Amino acid sequence: MSSILTNTSAMVALQTLNSTNKNLAMTTNEISTGKSVATARDNASIWAIAQTMQTDVDGFSGISDGLNTGSAAVAVARTAAETVTGLLGQVKEKIIAAQDPASDRAKLQTDIDQLVQQVGSVVDAAQFNGLNLVDGTNGSINVLASLNRDSSGNVTVANIQVSGQDLGSAAGTAPTGFFAVGNGTTSANGTSFGGIIDSGSGTNTLVLDSANFTAALGGEKISITIAGQTATYTVTANDMDTTNGSDPNTVIMSKVADKINSLGITGLVATMGTGAITLTNTGTIDFAFSGEITAPGAGGLSGLAGIDVNADAAGALAAIEPLIQTAIDASAAFGSAQARIDIQNEFVGKLTDSLKTGIGALVDADMEEASARLQALQVQQQLGIQSLSIANQAPQNVLSLFR
Repeated sequence: MSSILTNTSAMVALQTLNSTNKNLAMTTNEISTGKSVATARDNASIWAIAQTMQTDVDGFSGISDGLNTGSAAVAVARTAAETVTGLLGQVKEKIIAAQDPASDRAKLQTDIDQLVQQVGSVVDAAQFNGLNLVDGTNGSINVLASLNRDSSGNVTVANIQVSGQDLGSAAGTAPTGFFAVGNGTTSANGTSFGGIIDSGSGTNTLVLDSANFTAALGGEKISITIAGQTATYTVTANDMDTTNGSDPNTVIMSKVADKINSLGITGLVATMGTGAITLTNTGTIDFAFSGEITAPGAGGLSGLAGIDVNADAAGALAAIEPLIQTAIDASAAFGSAQARIDIQNEFVGKLTDSLKTGIGALVDADMEEASARLQALQVQQQLGIQSLSIANQAPQNVLSLFR
């Protein structure tokens, strides 16, 4: 039956042409964007996974920048430590020469004094963007190293801890009778201590006594090492100020407790009590902890100030050996840290490339396939237009019935 009101052939041809045009538009969009999944409308699940991975790639880019900065900072410190090691070697050479009774020890001492001053200059100048890892002002720094995502989607960051090394050569006298611990040992003069914090909610207490400070100017450095991590705090003049009614002990203890908590040791909590810091270990292993206080300006190489081949050539030789070892240990520590940072940076780069490859496999268009599909759809479009044209001419044939 022929009808001039309903053209079924035209309807079918039009539906086919619309479908072809839709597929052609999608293929053209794939070719222009290079993606088979460009928006959430294309494939919500794949798009969501790809976007999550892309945010991780962006995060790793920032981490790579942080690793580069950390590596540069440690490289400066390592170079300084190696330079100091070389200078101390020269000091040792002068000291050995002074062992000869016929040597001019006064002139050798003059050379030694100049070398000691150069050690101080190197240490003072070894800073990267204001960060100095060899002058004893930084107990440790954390270099952002990785972005970790678990199966639940929770994201955490991991750090590489780099311990500062004290290569300061200034001398000083630490206040005595400063430390006391609830369970452990304290040096005879009270400038250092050691102890254990038992696991399973075990506690220990640490008492600081500022009464024996020789002056209220501050500058004393307190170092507390727990589970291999070191918290460092330098006492300020404000800490010692009693004009506002504050208690220096309480002020200093509070700040030291904050420094300990900032280490982020799992299971360890430092809380302020009455006249003492209480250290609680809720973890499953015992924590060894120790500490010391050094006077303002006193450094790890403070023994250099006492070297005098005029007064005691043999004693000078005995004194230089541990100082050289201190510098060597610092150089090795920085070298190991820098090597680890560089390895992590290389890994992050490879991991980022792998993530980008994974994202591409999910959302990138297969250009060869898209090209072939485009040509096929263009032919289908032309045929669809021709078919619709033929179907639209069908009602014209009805006219012949009335001639």
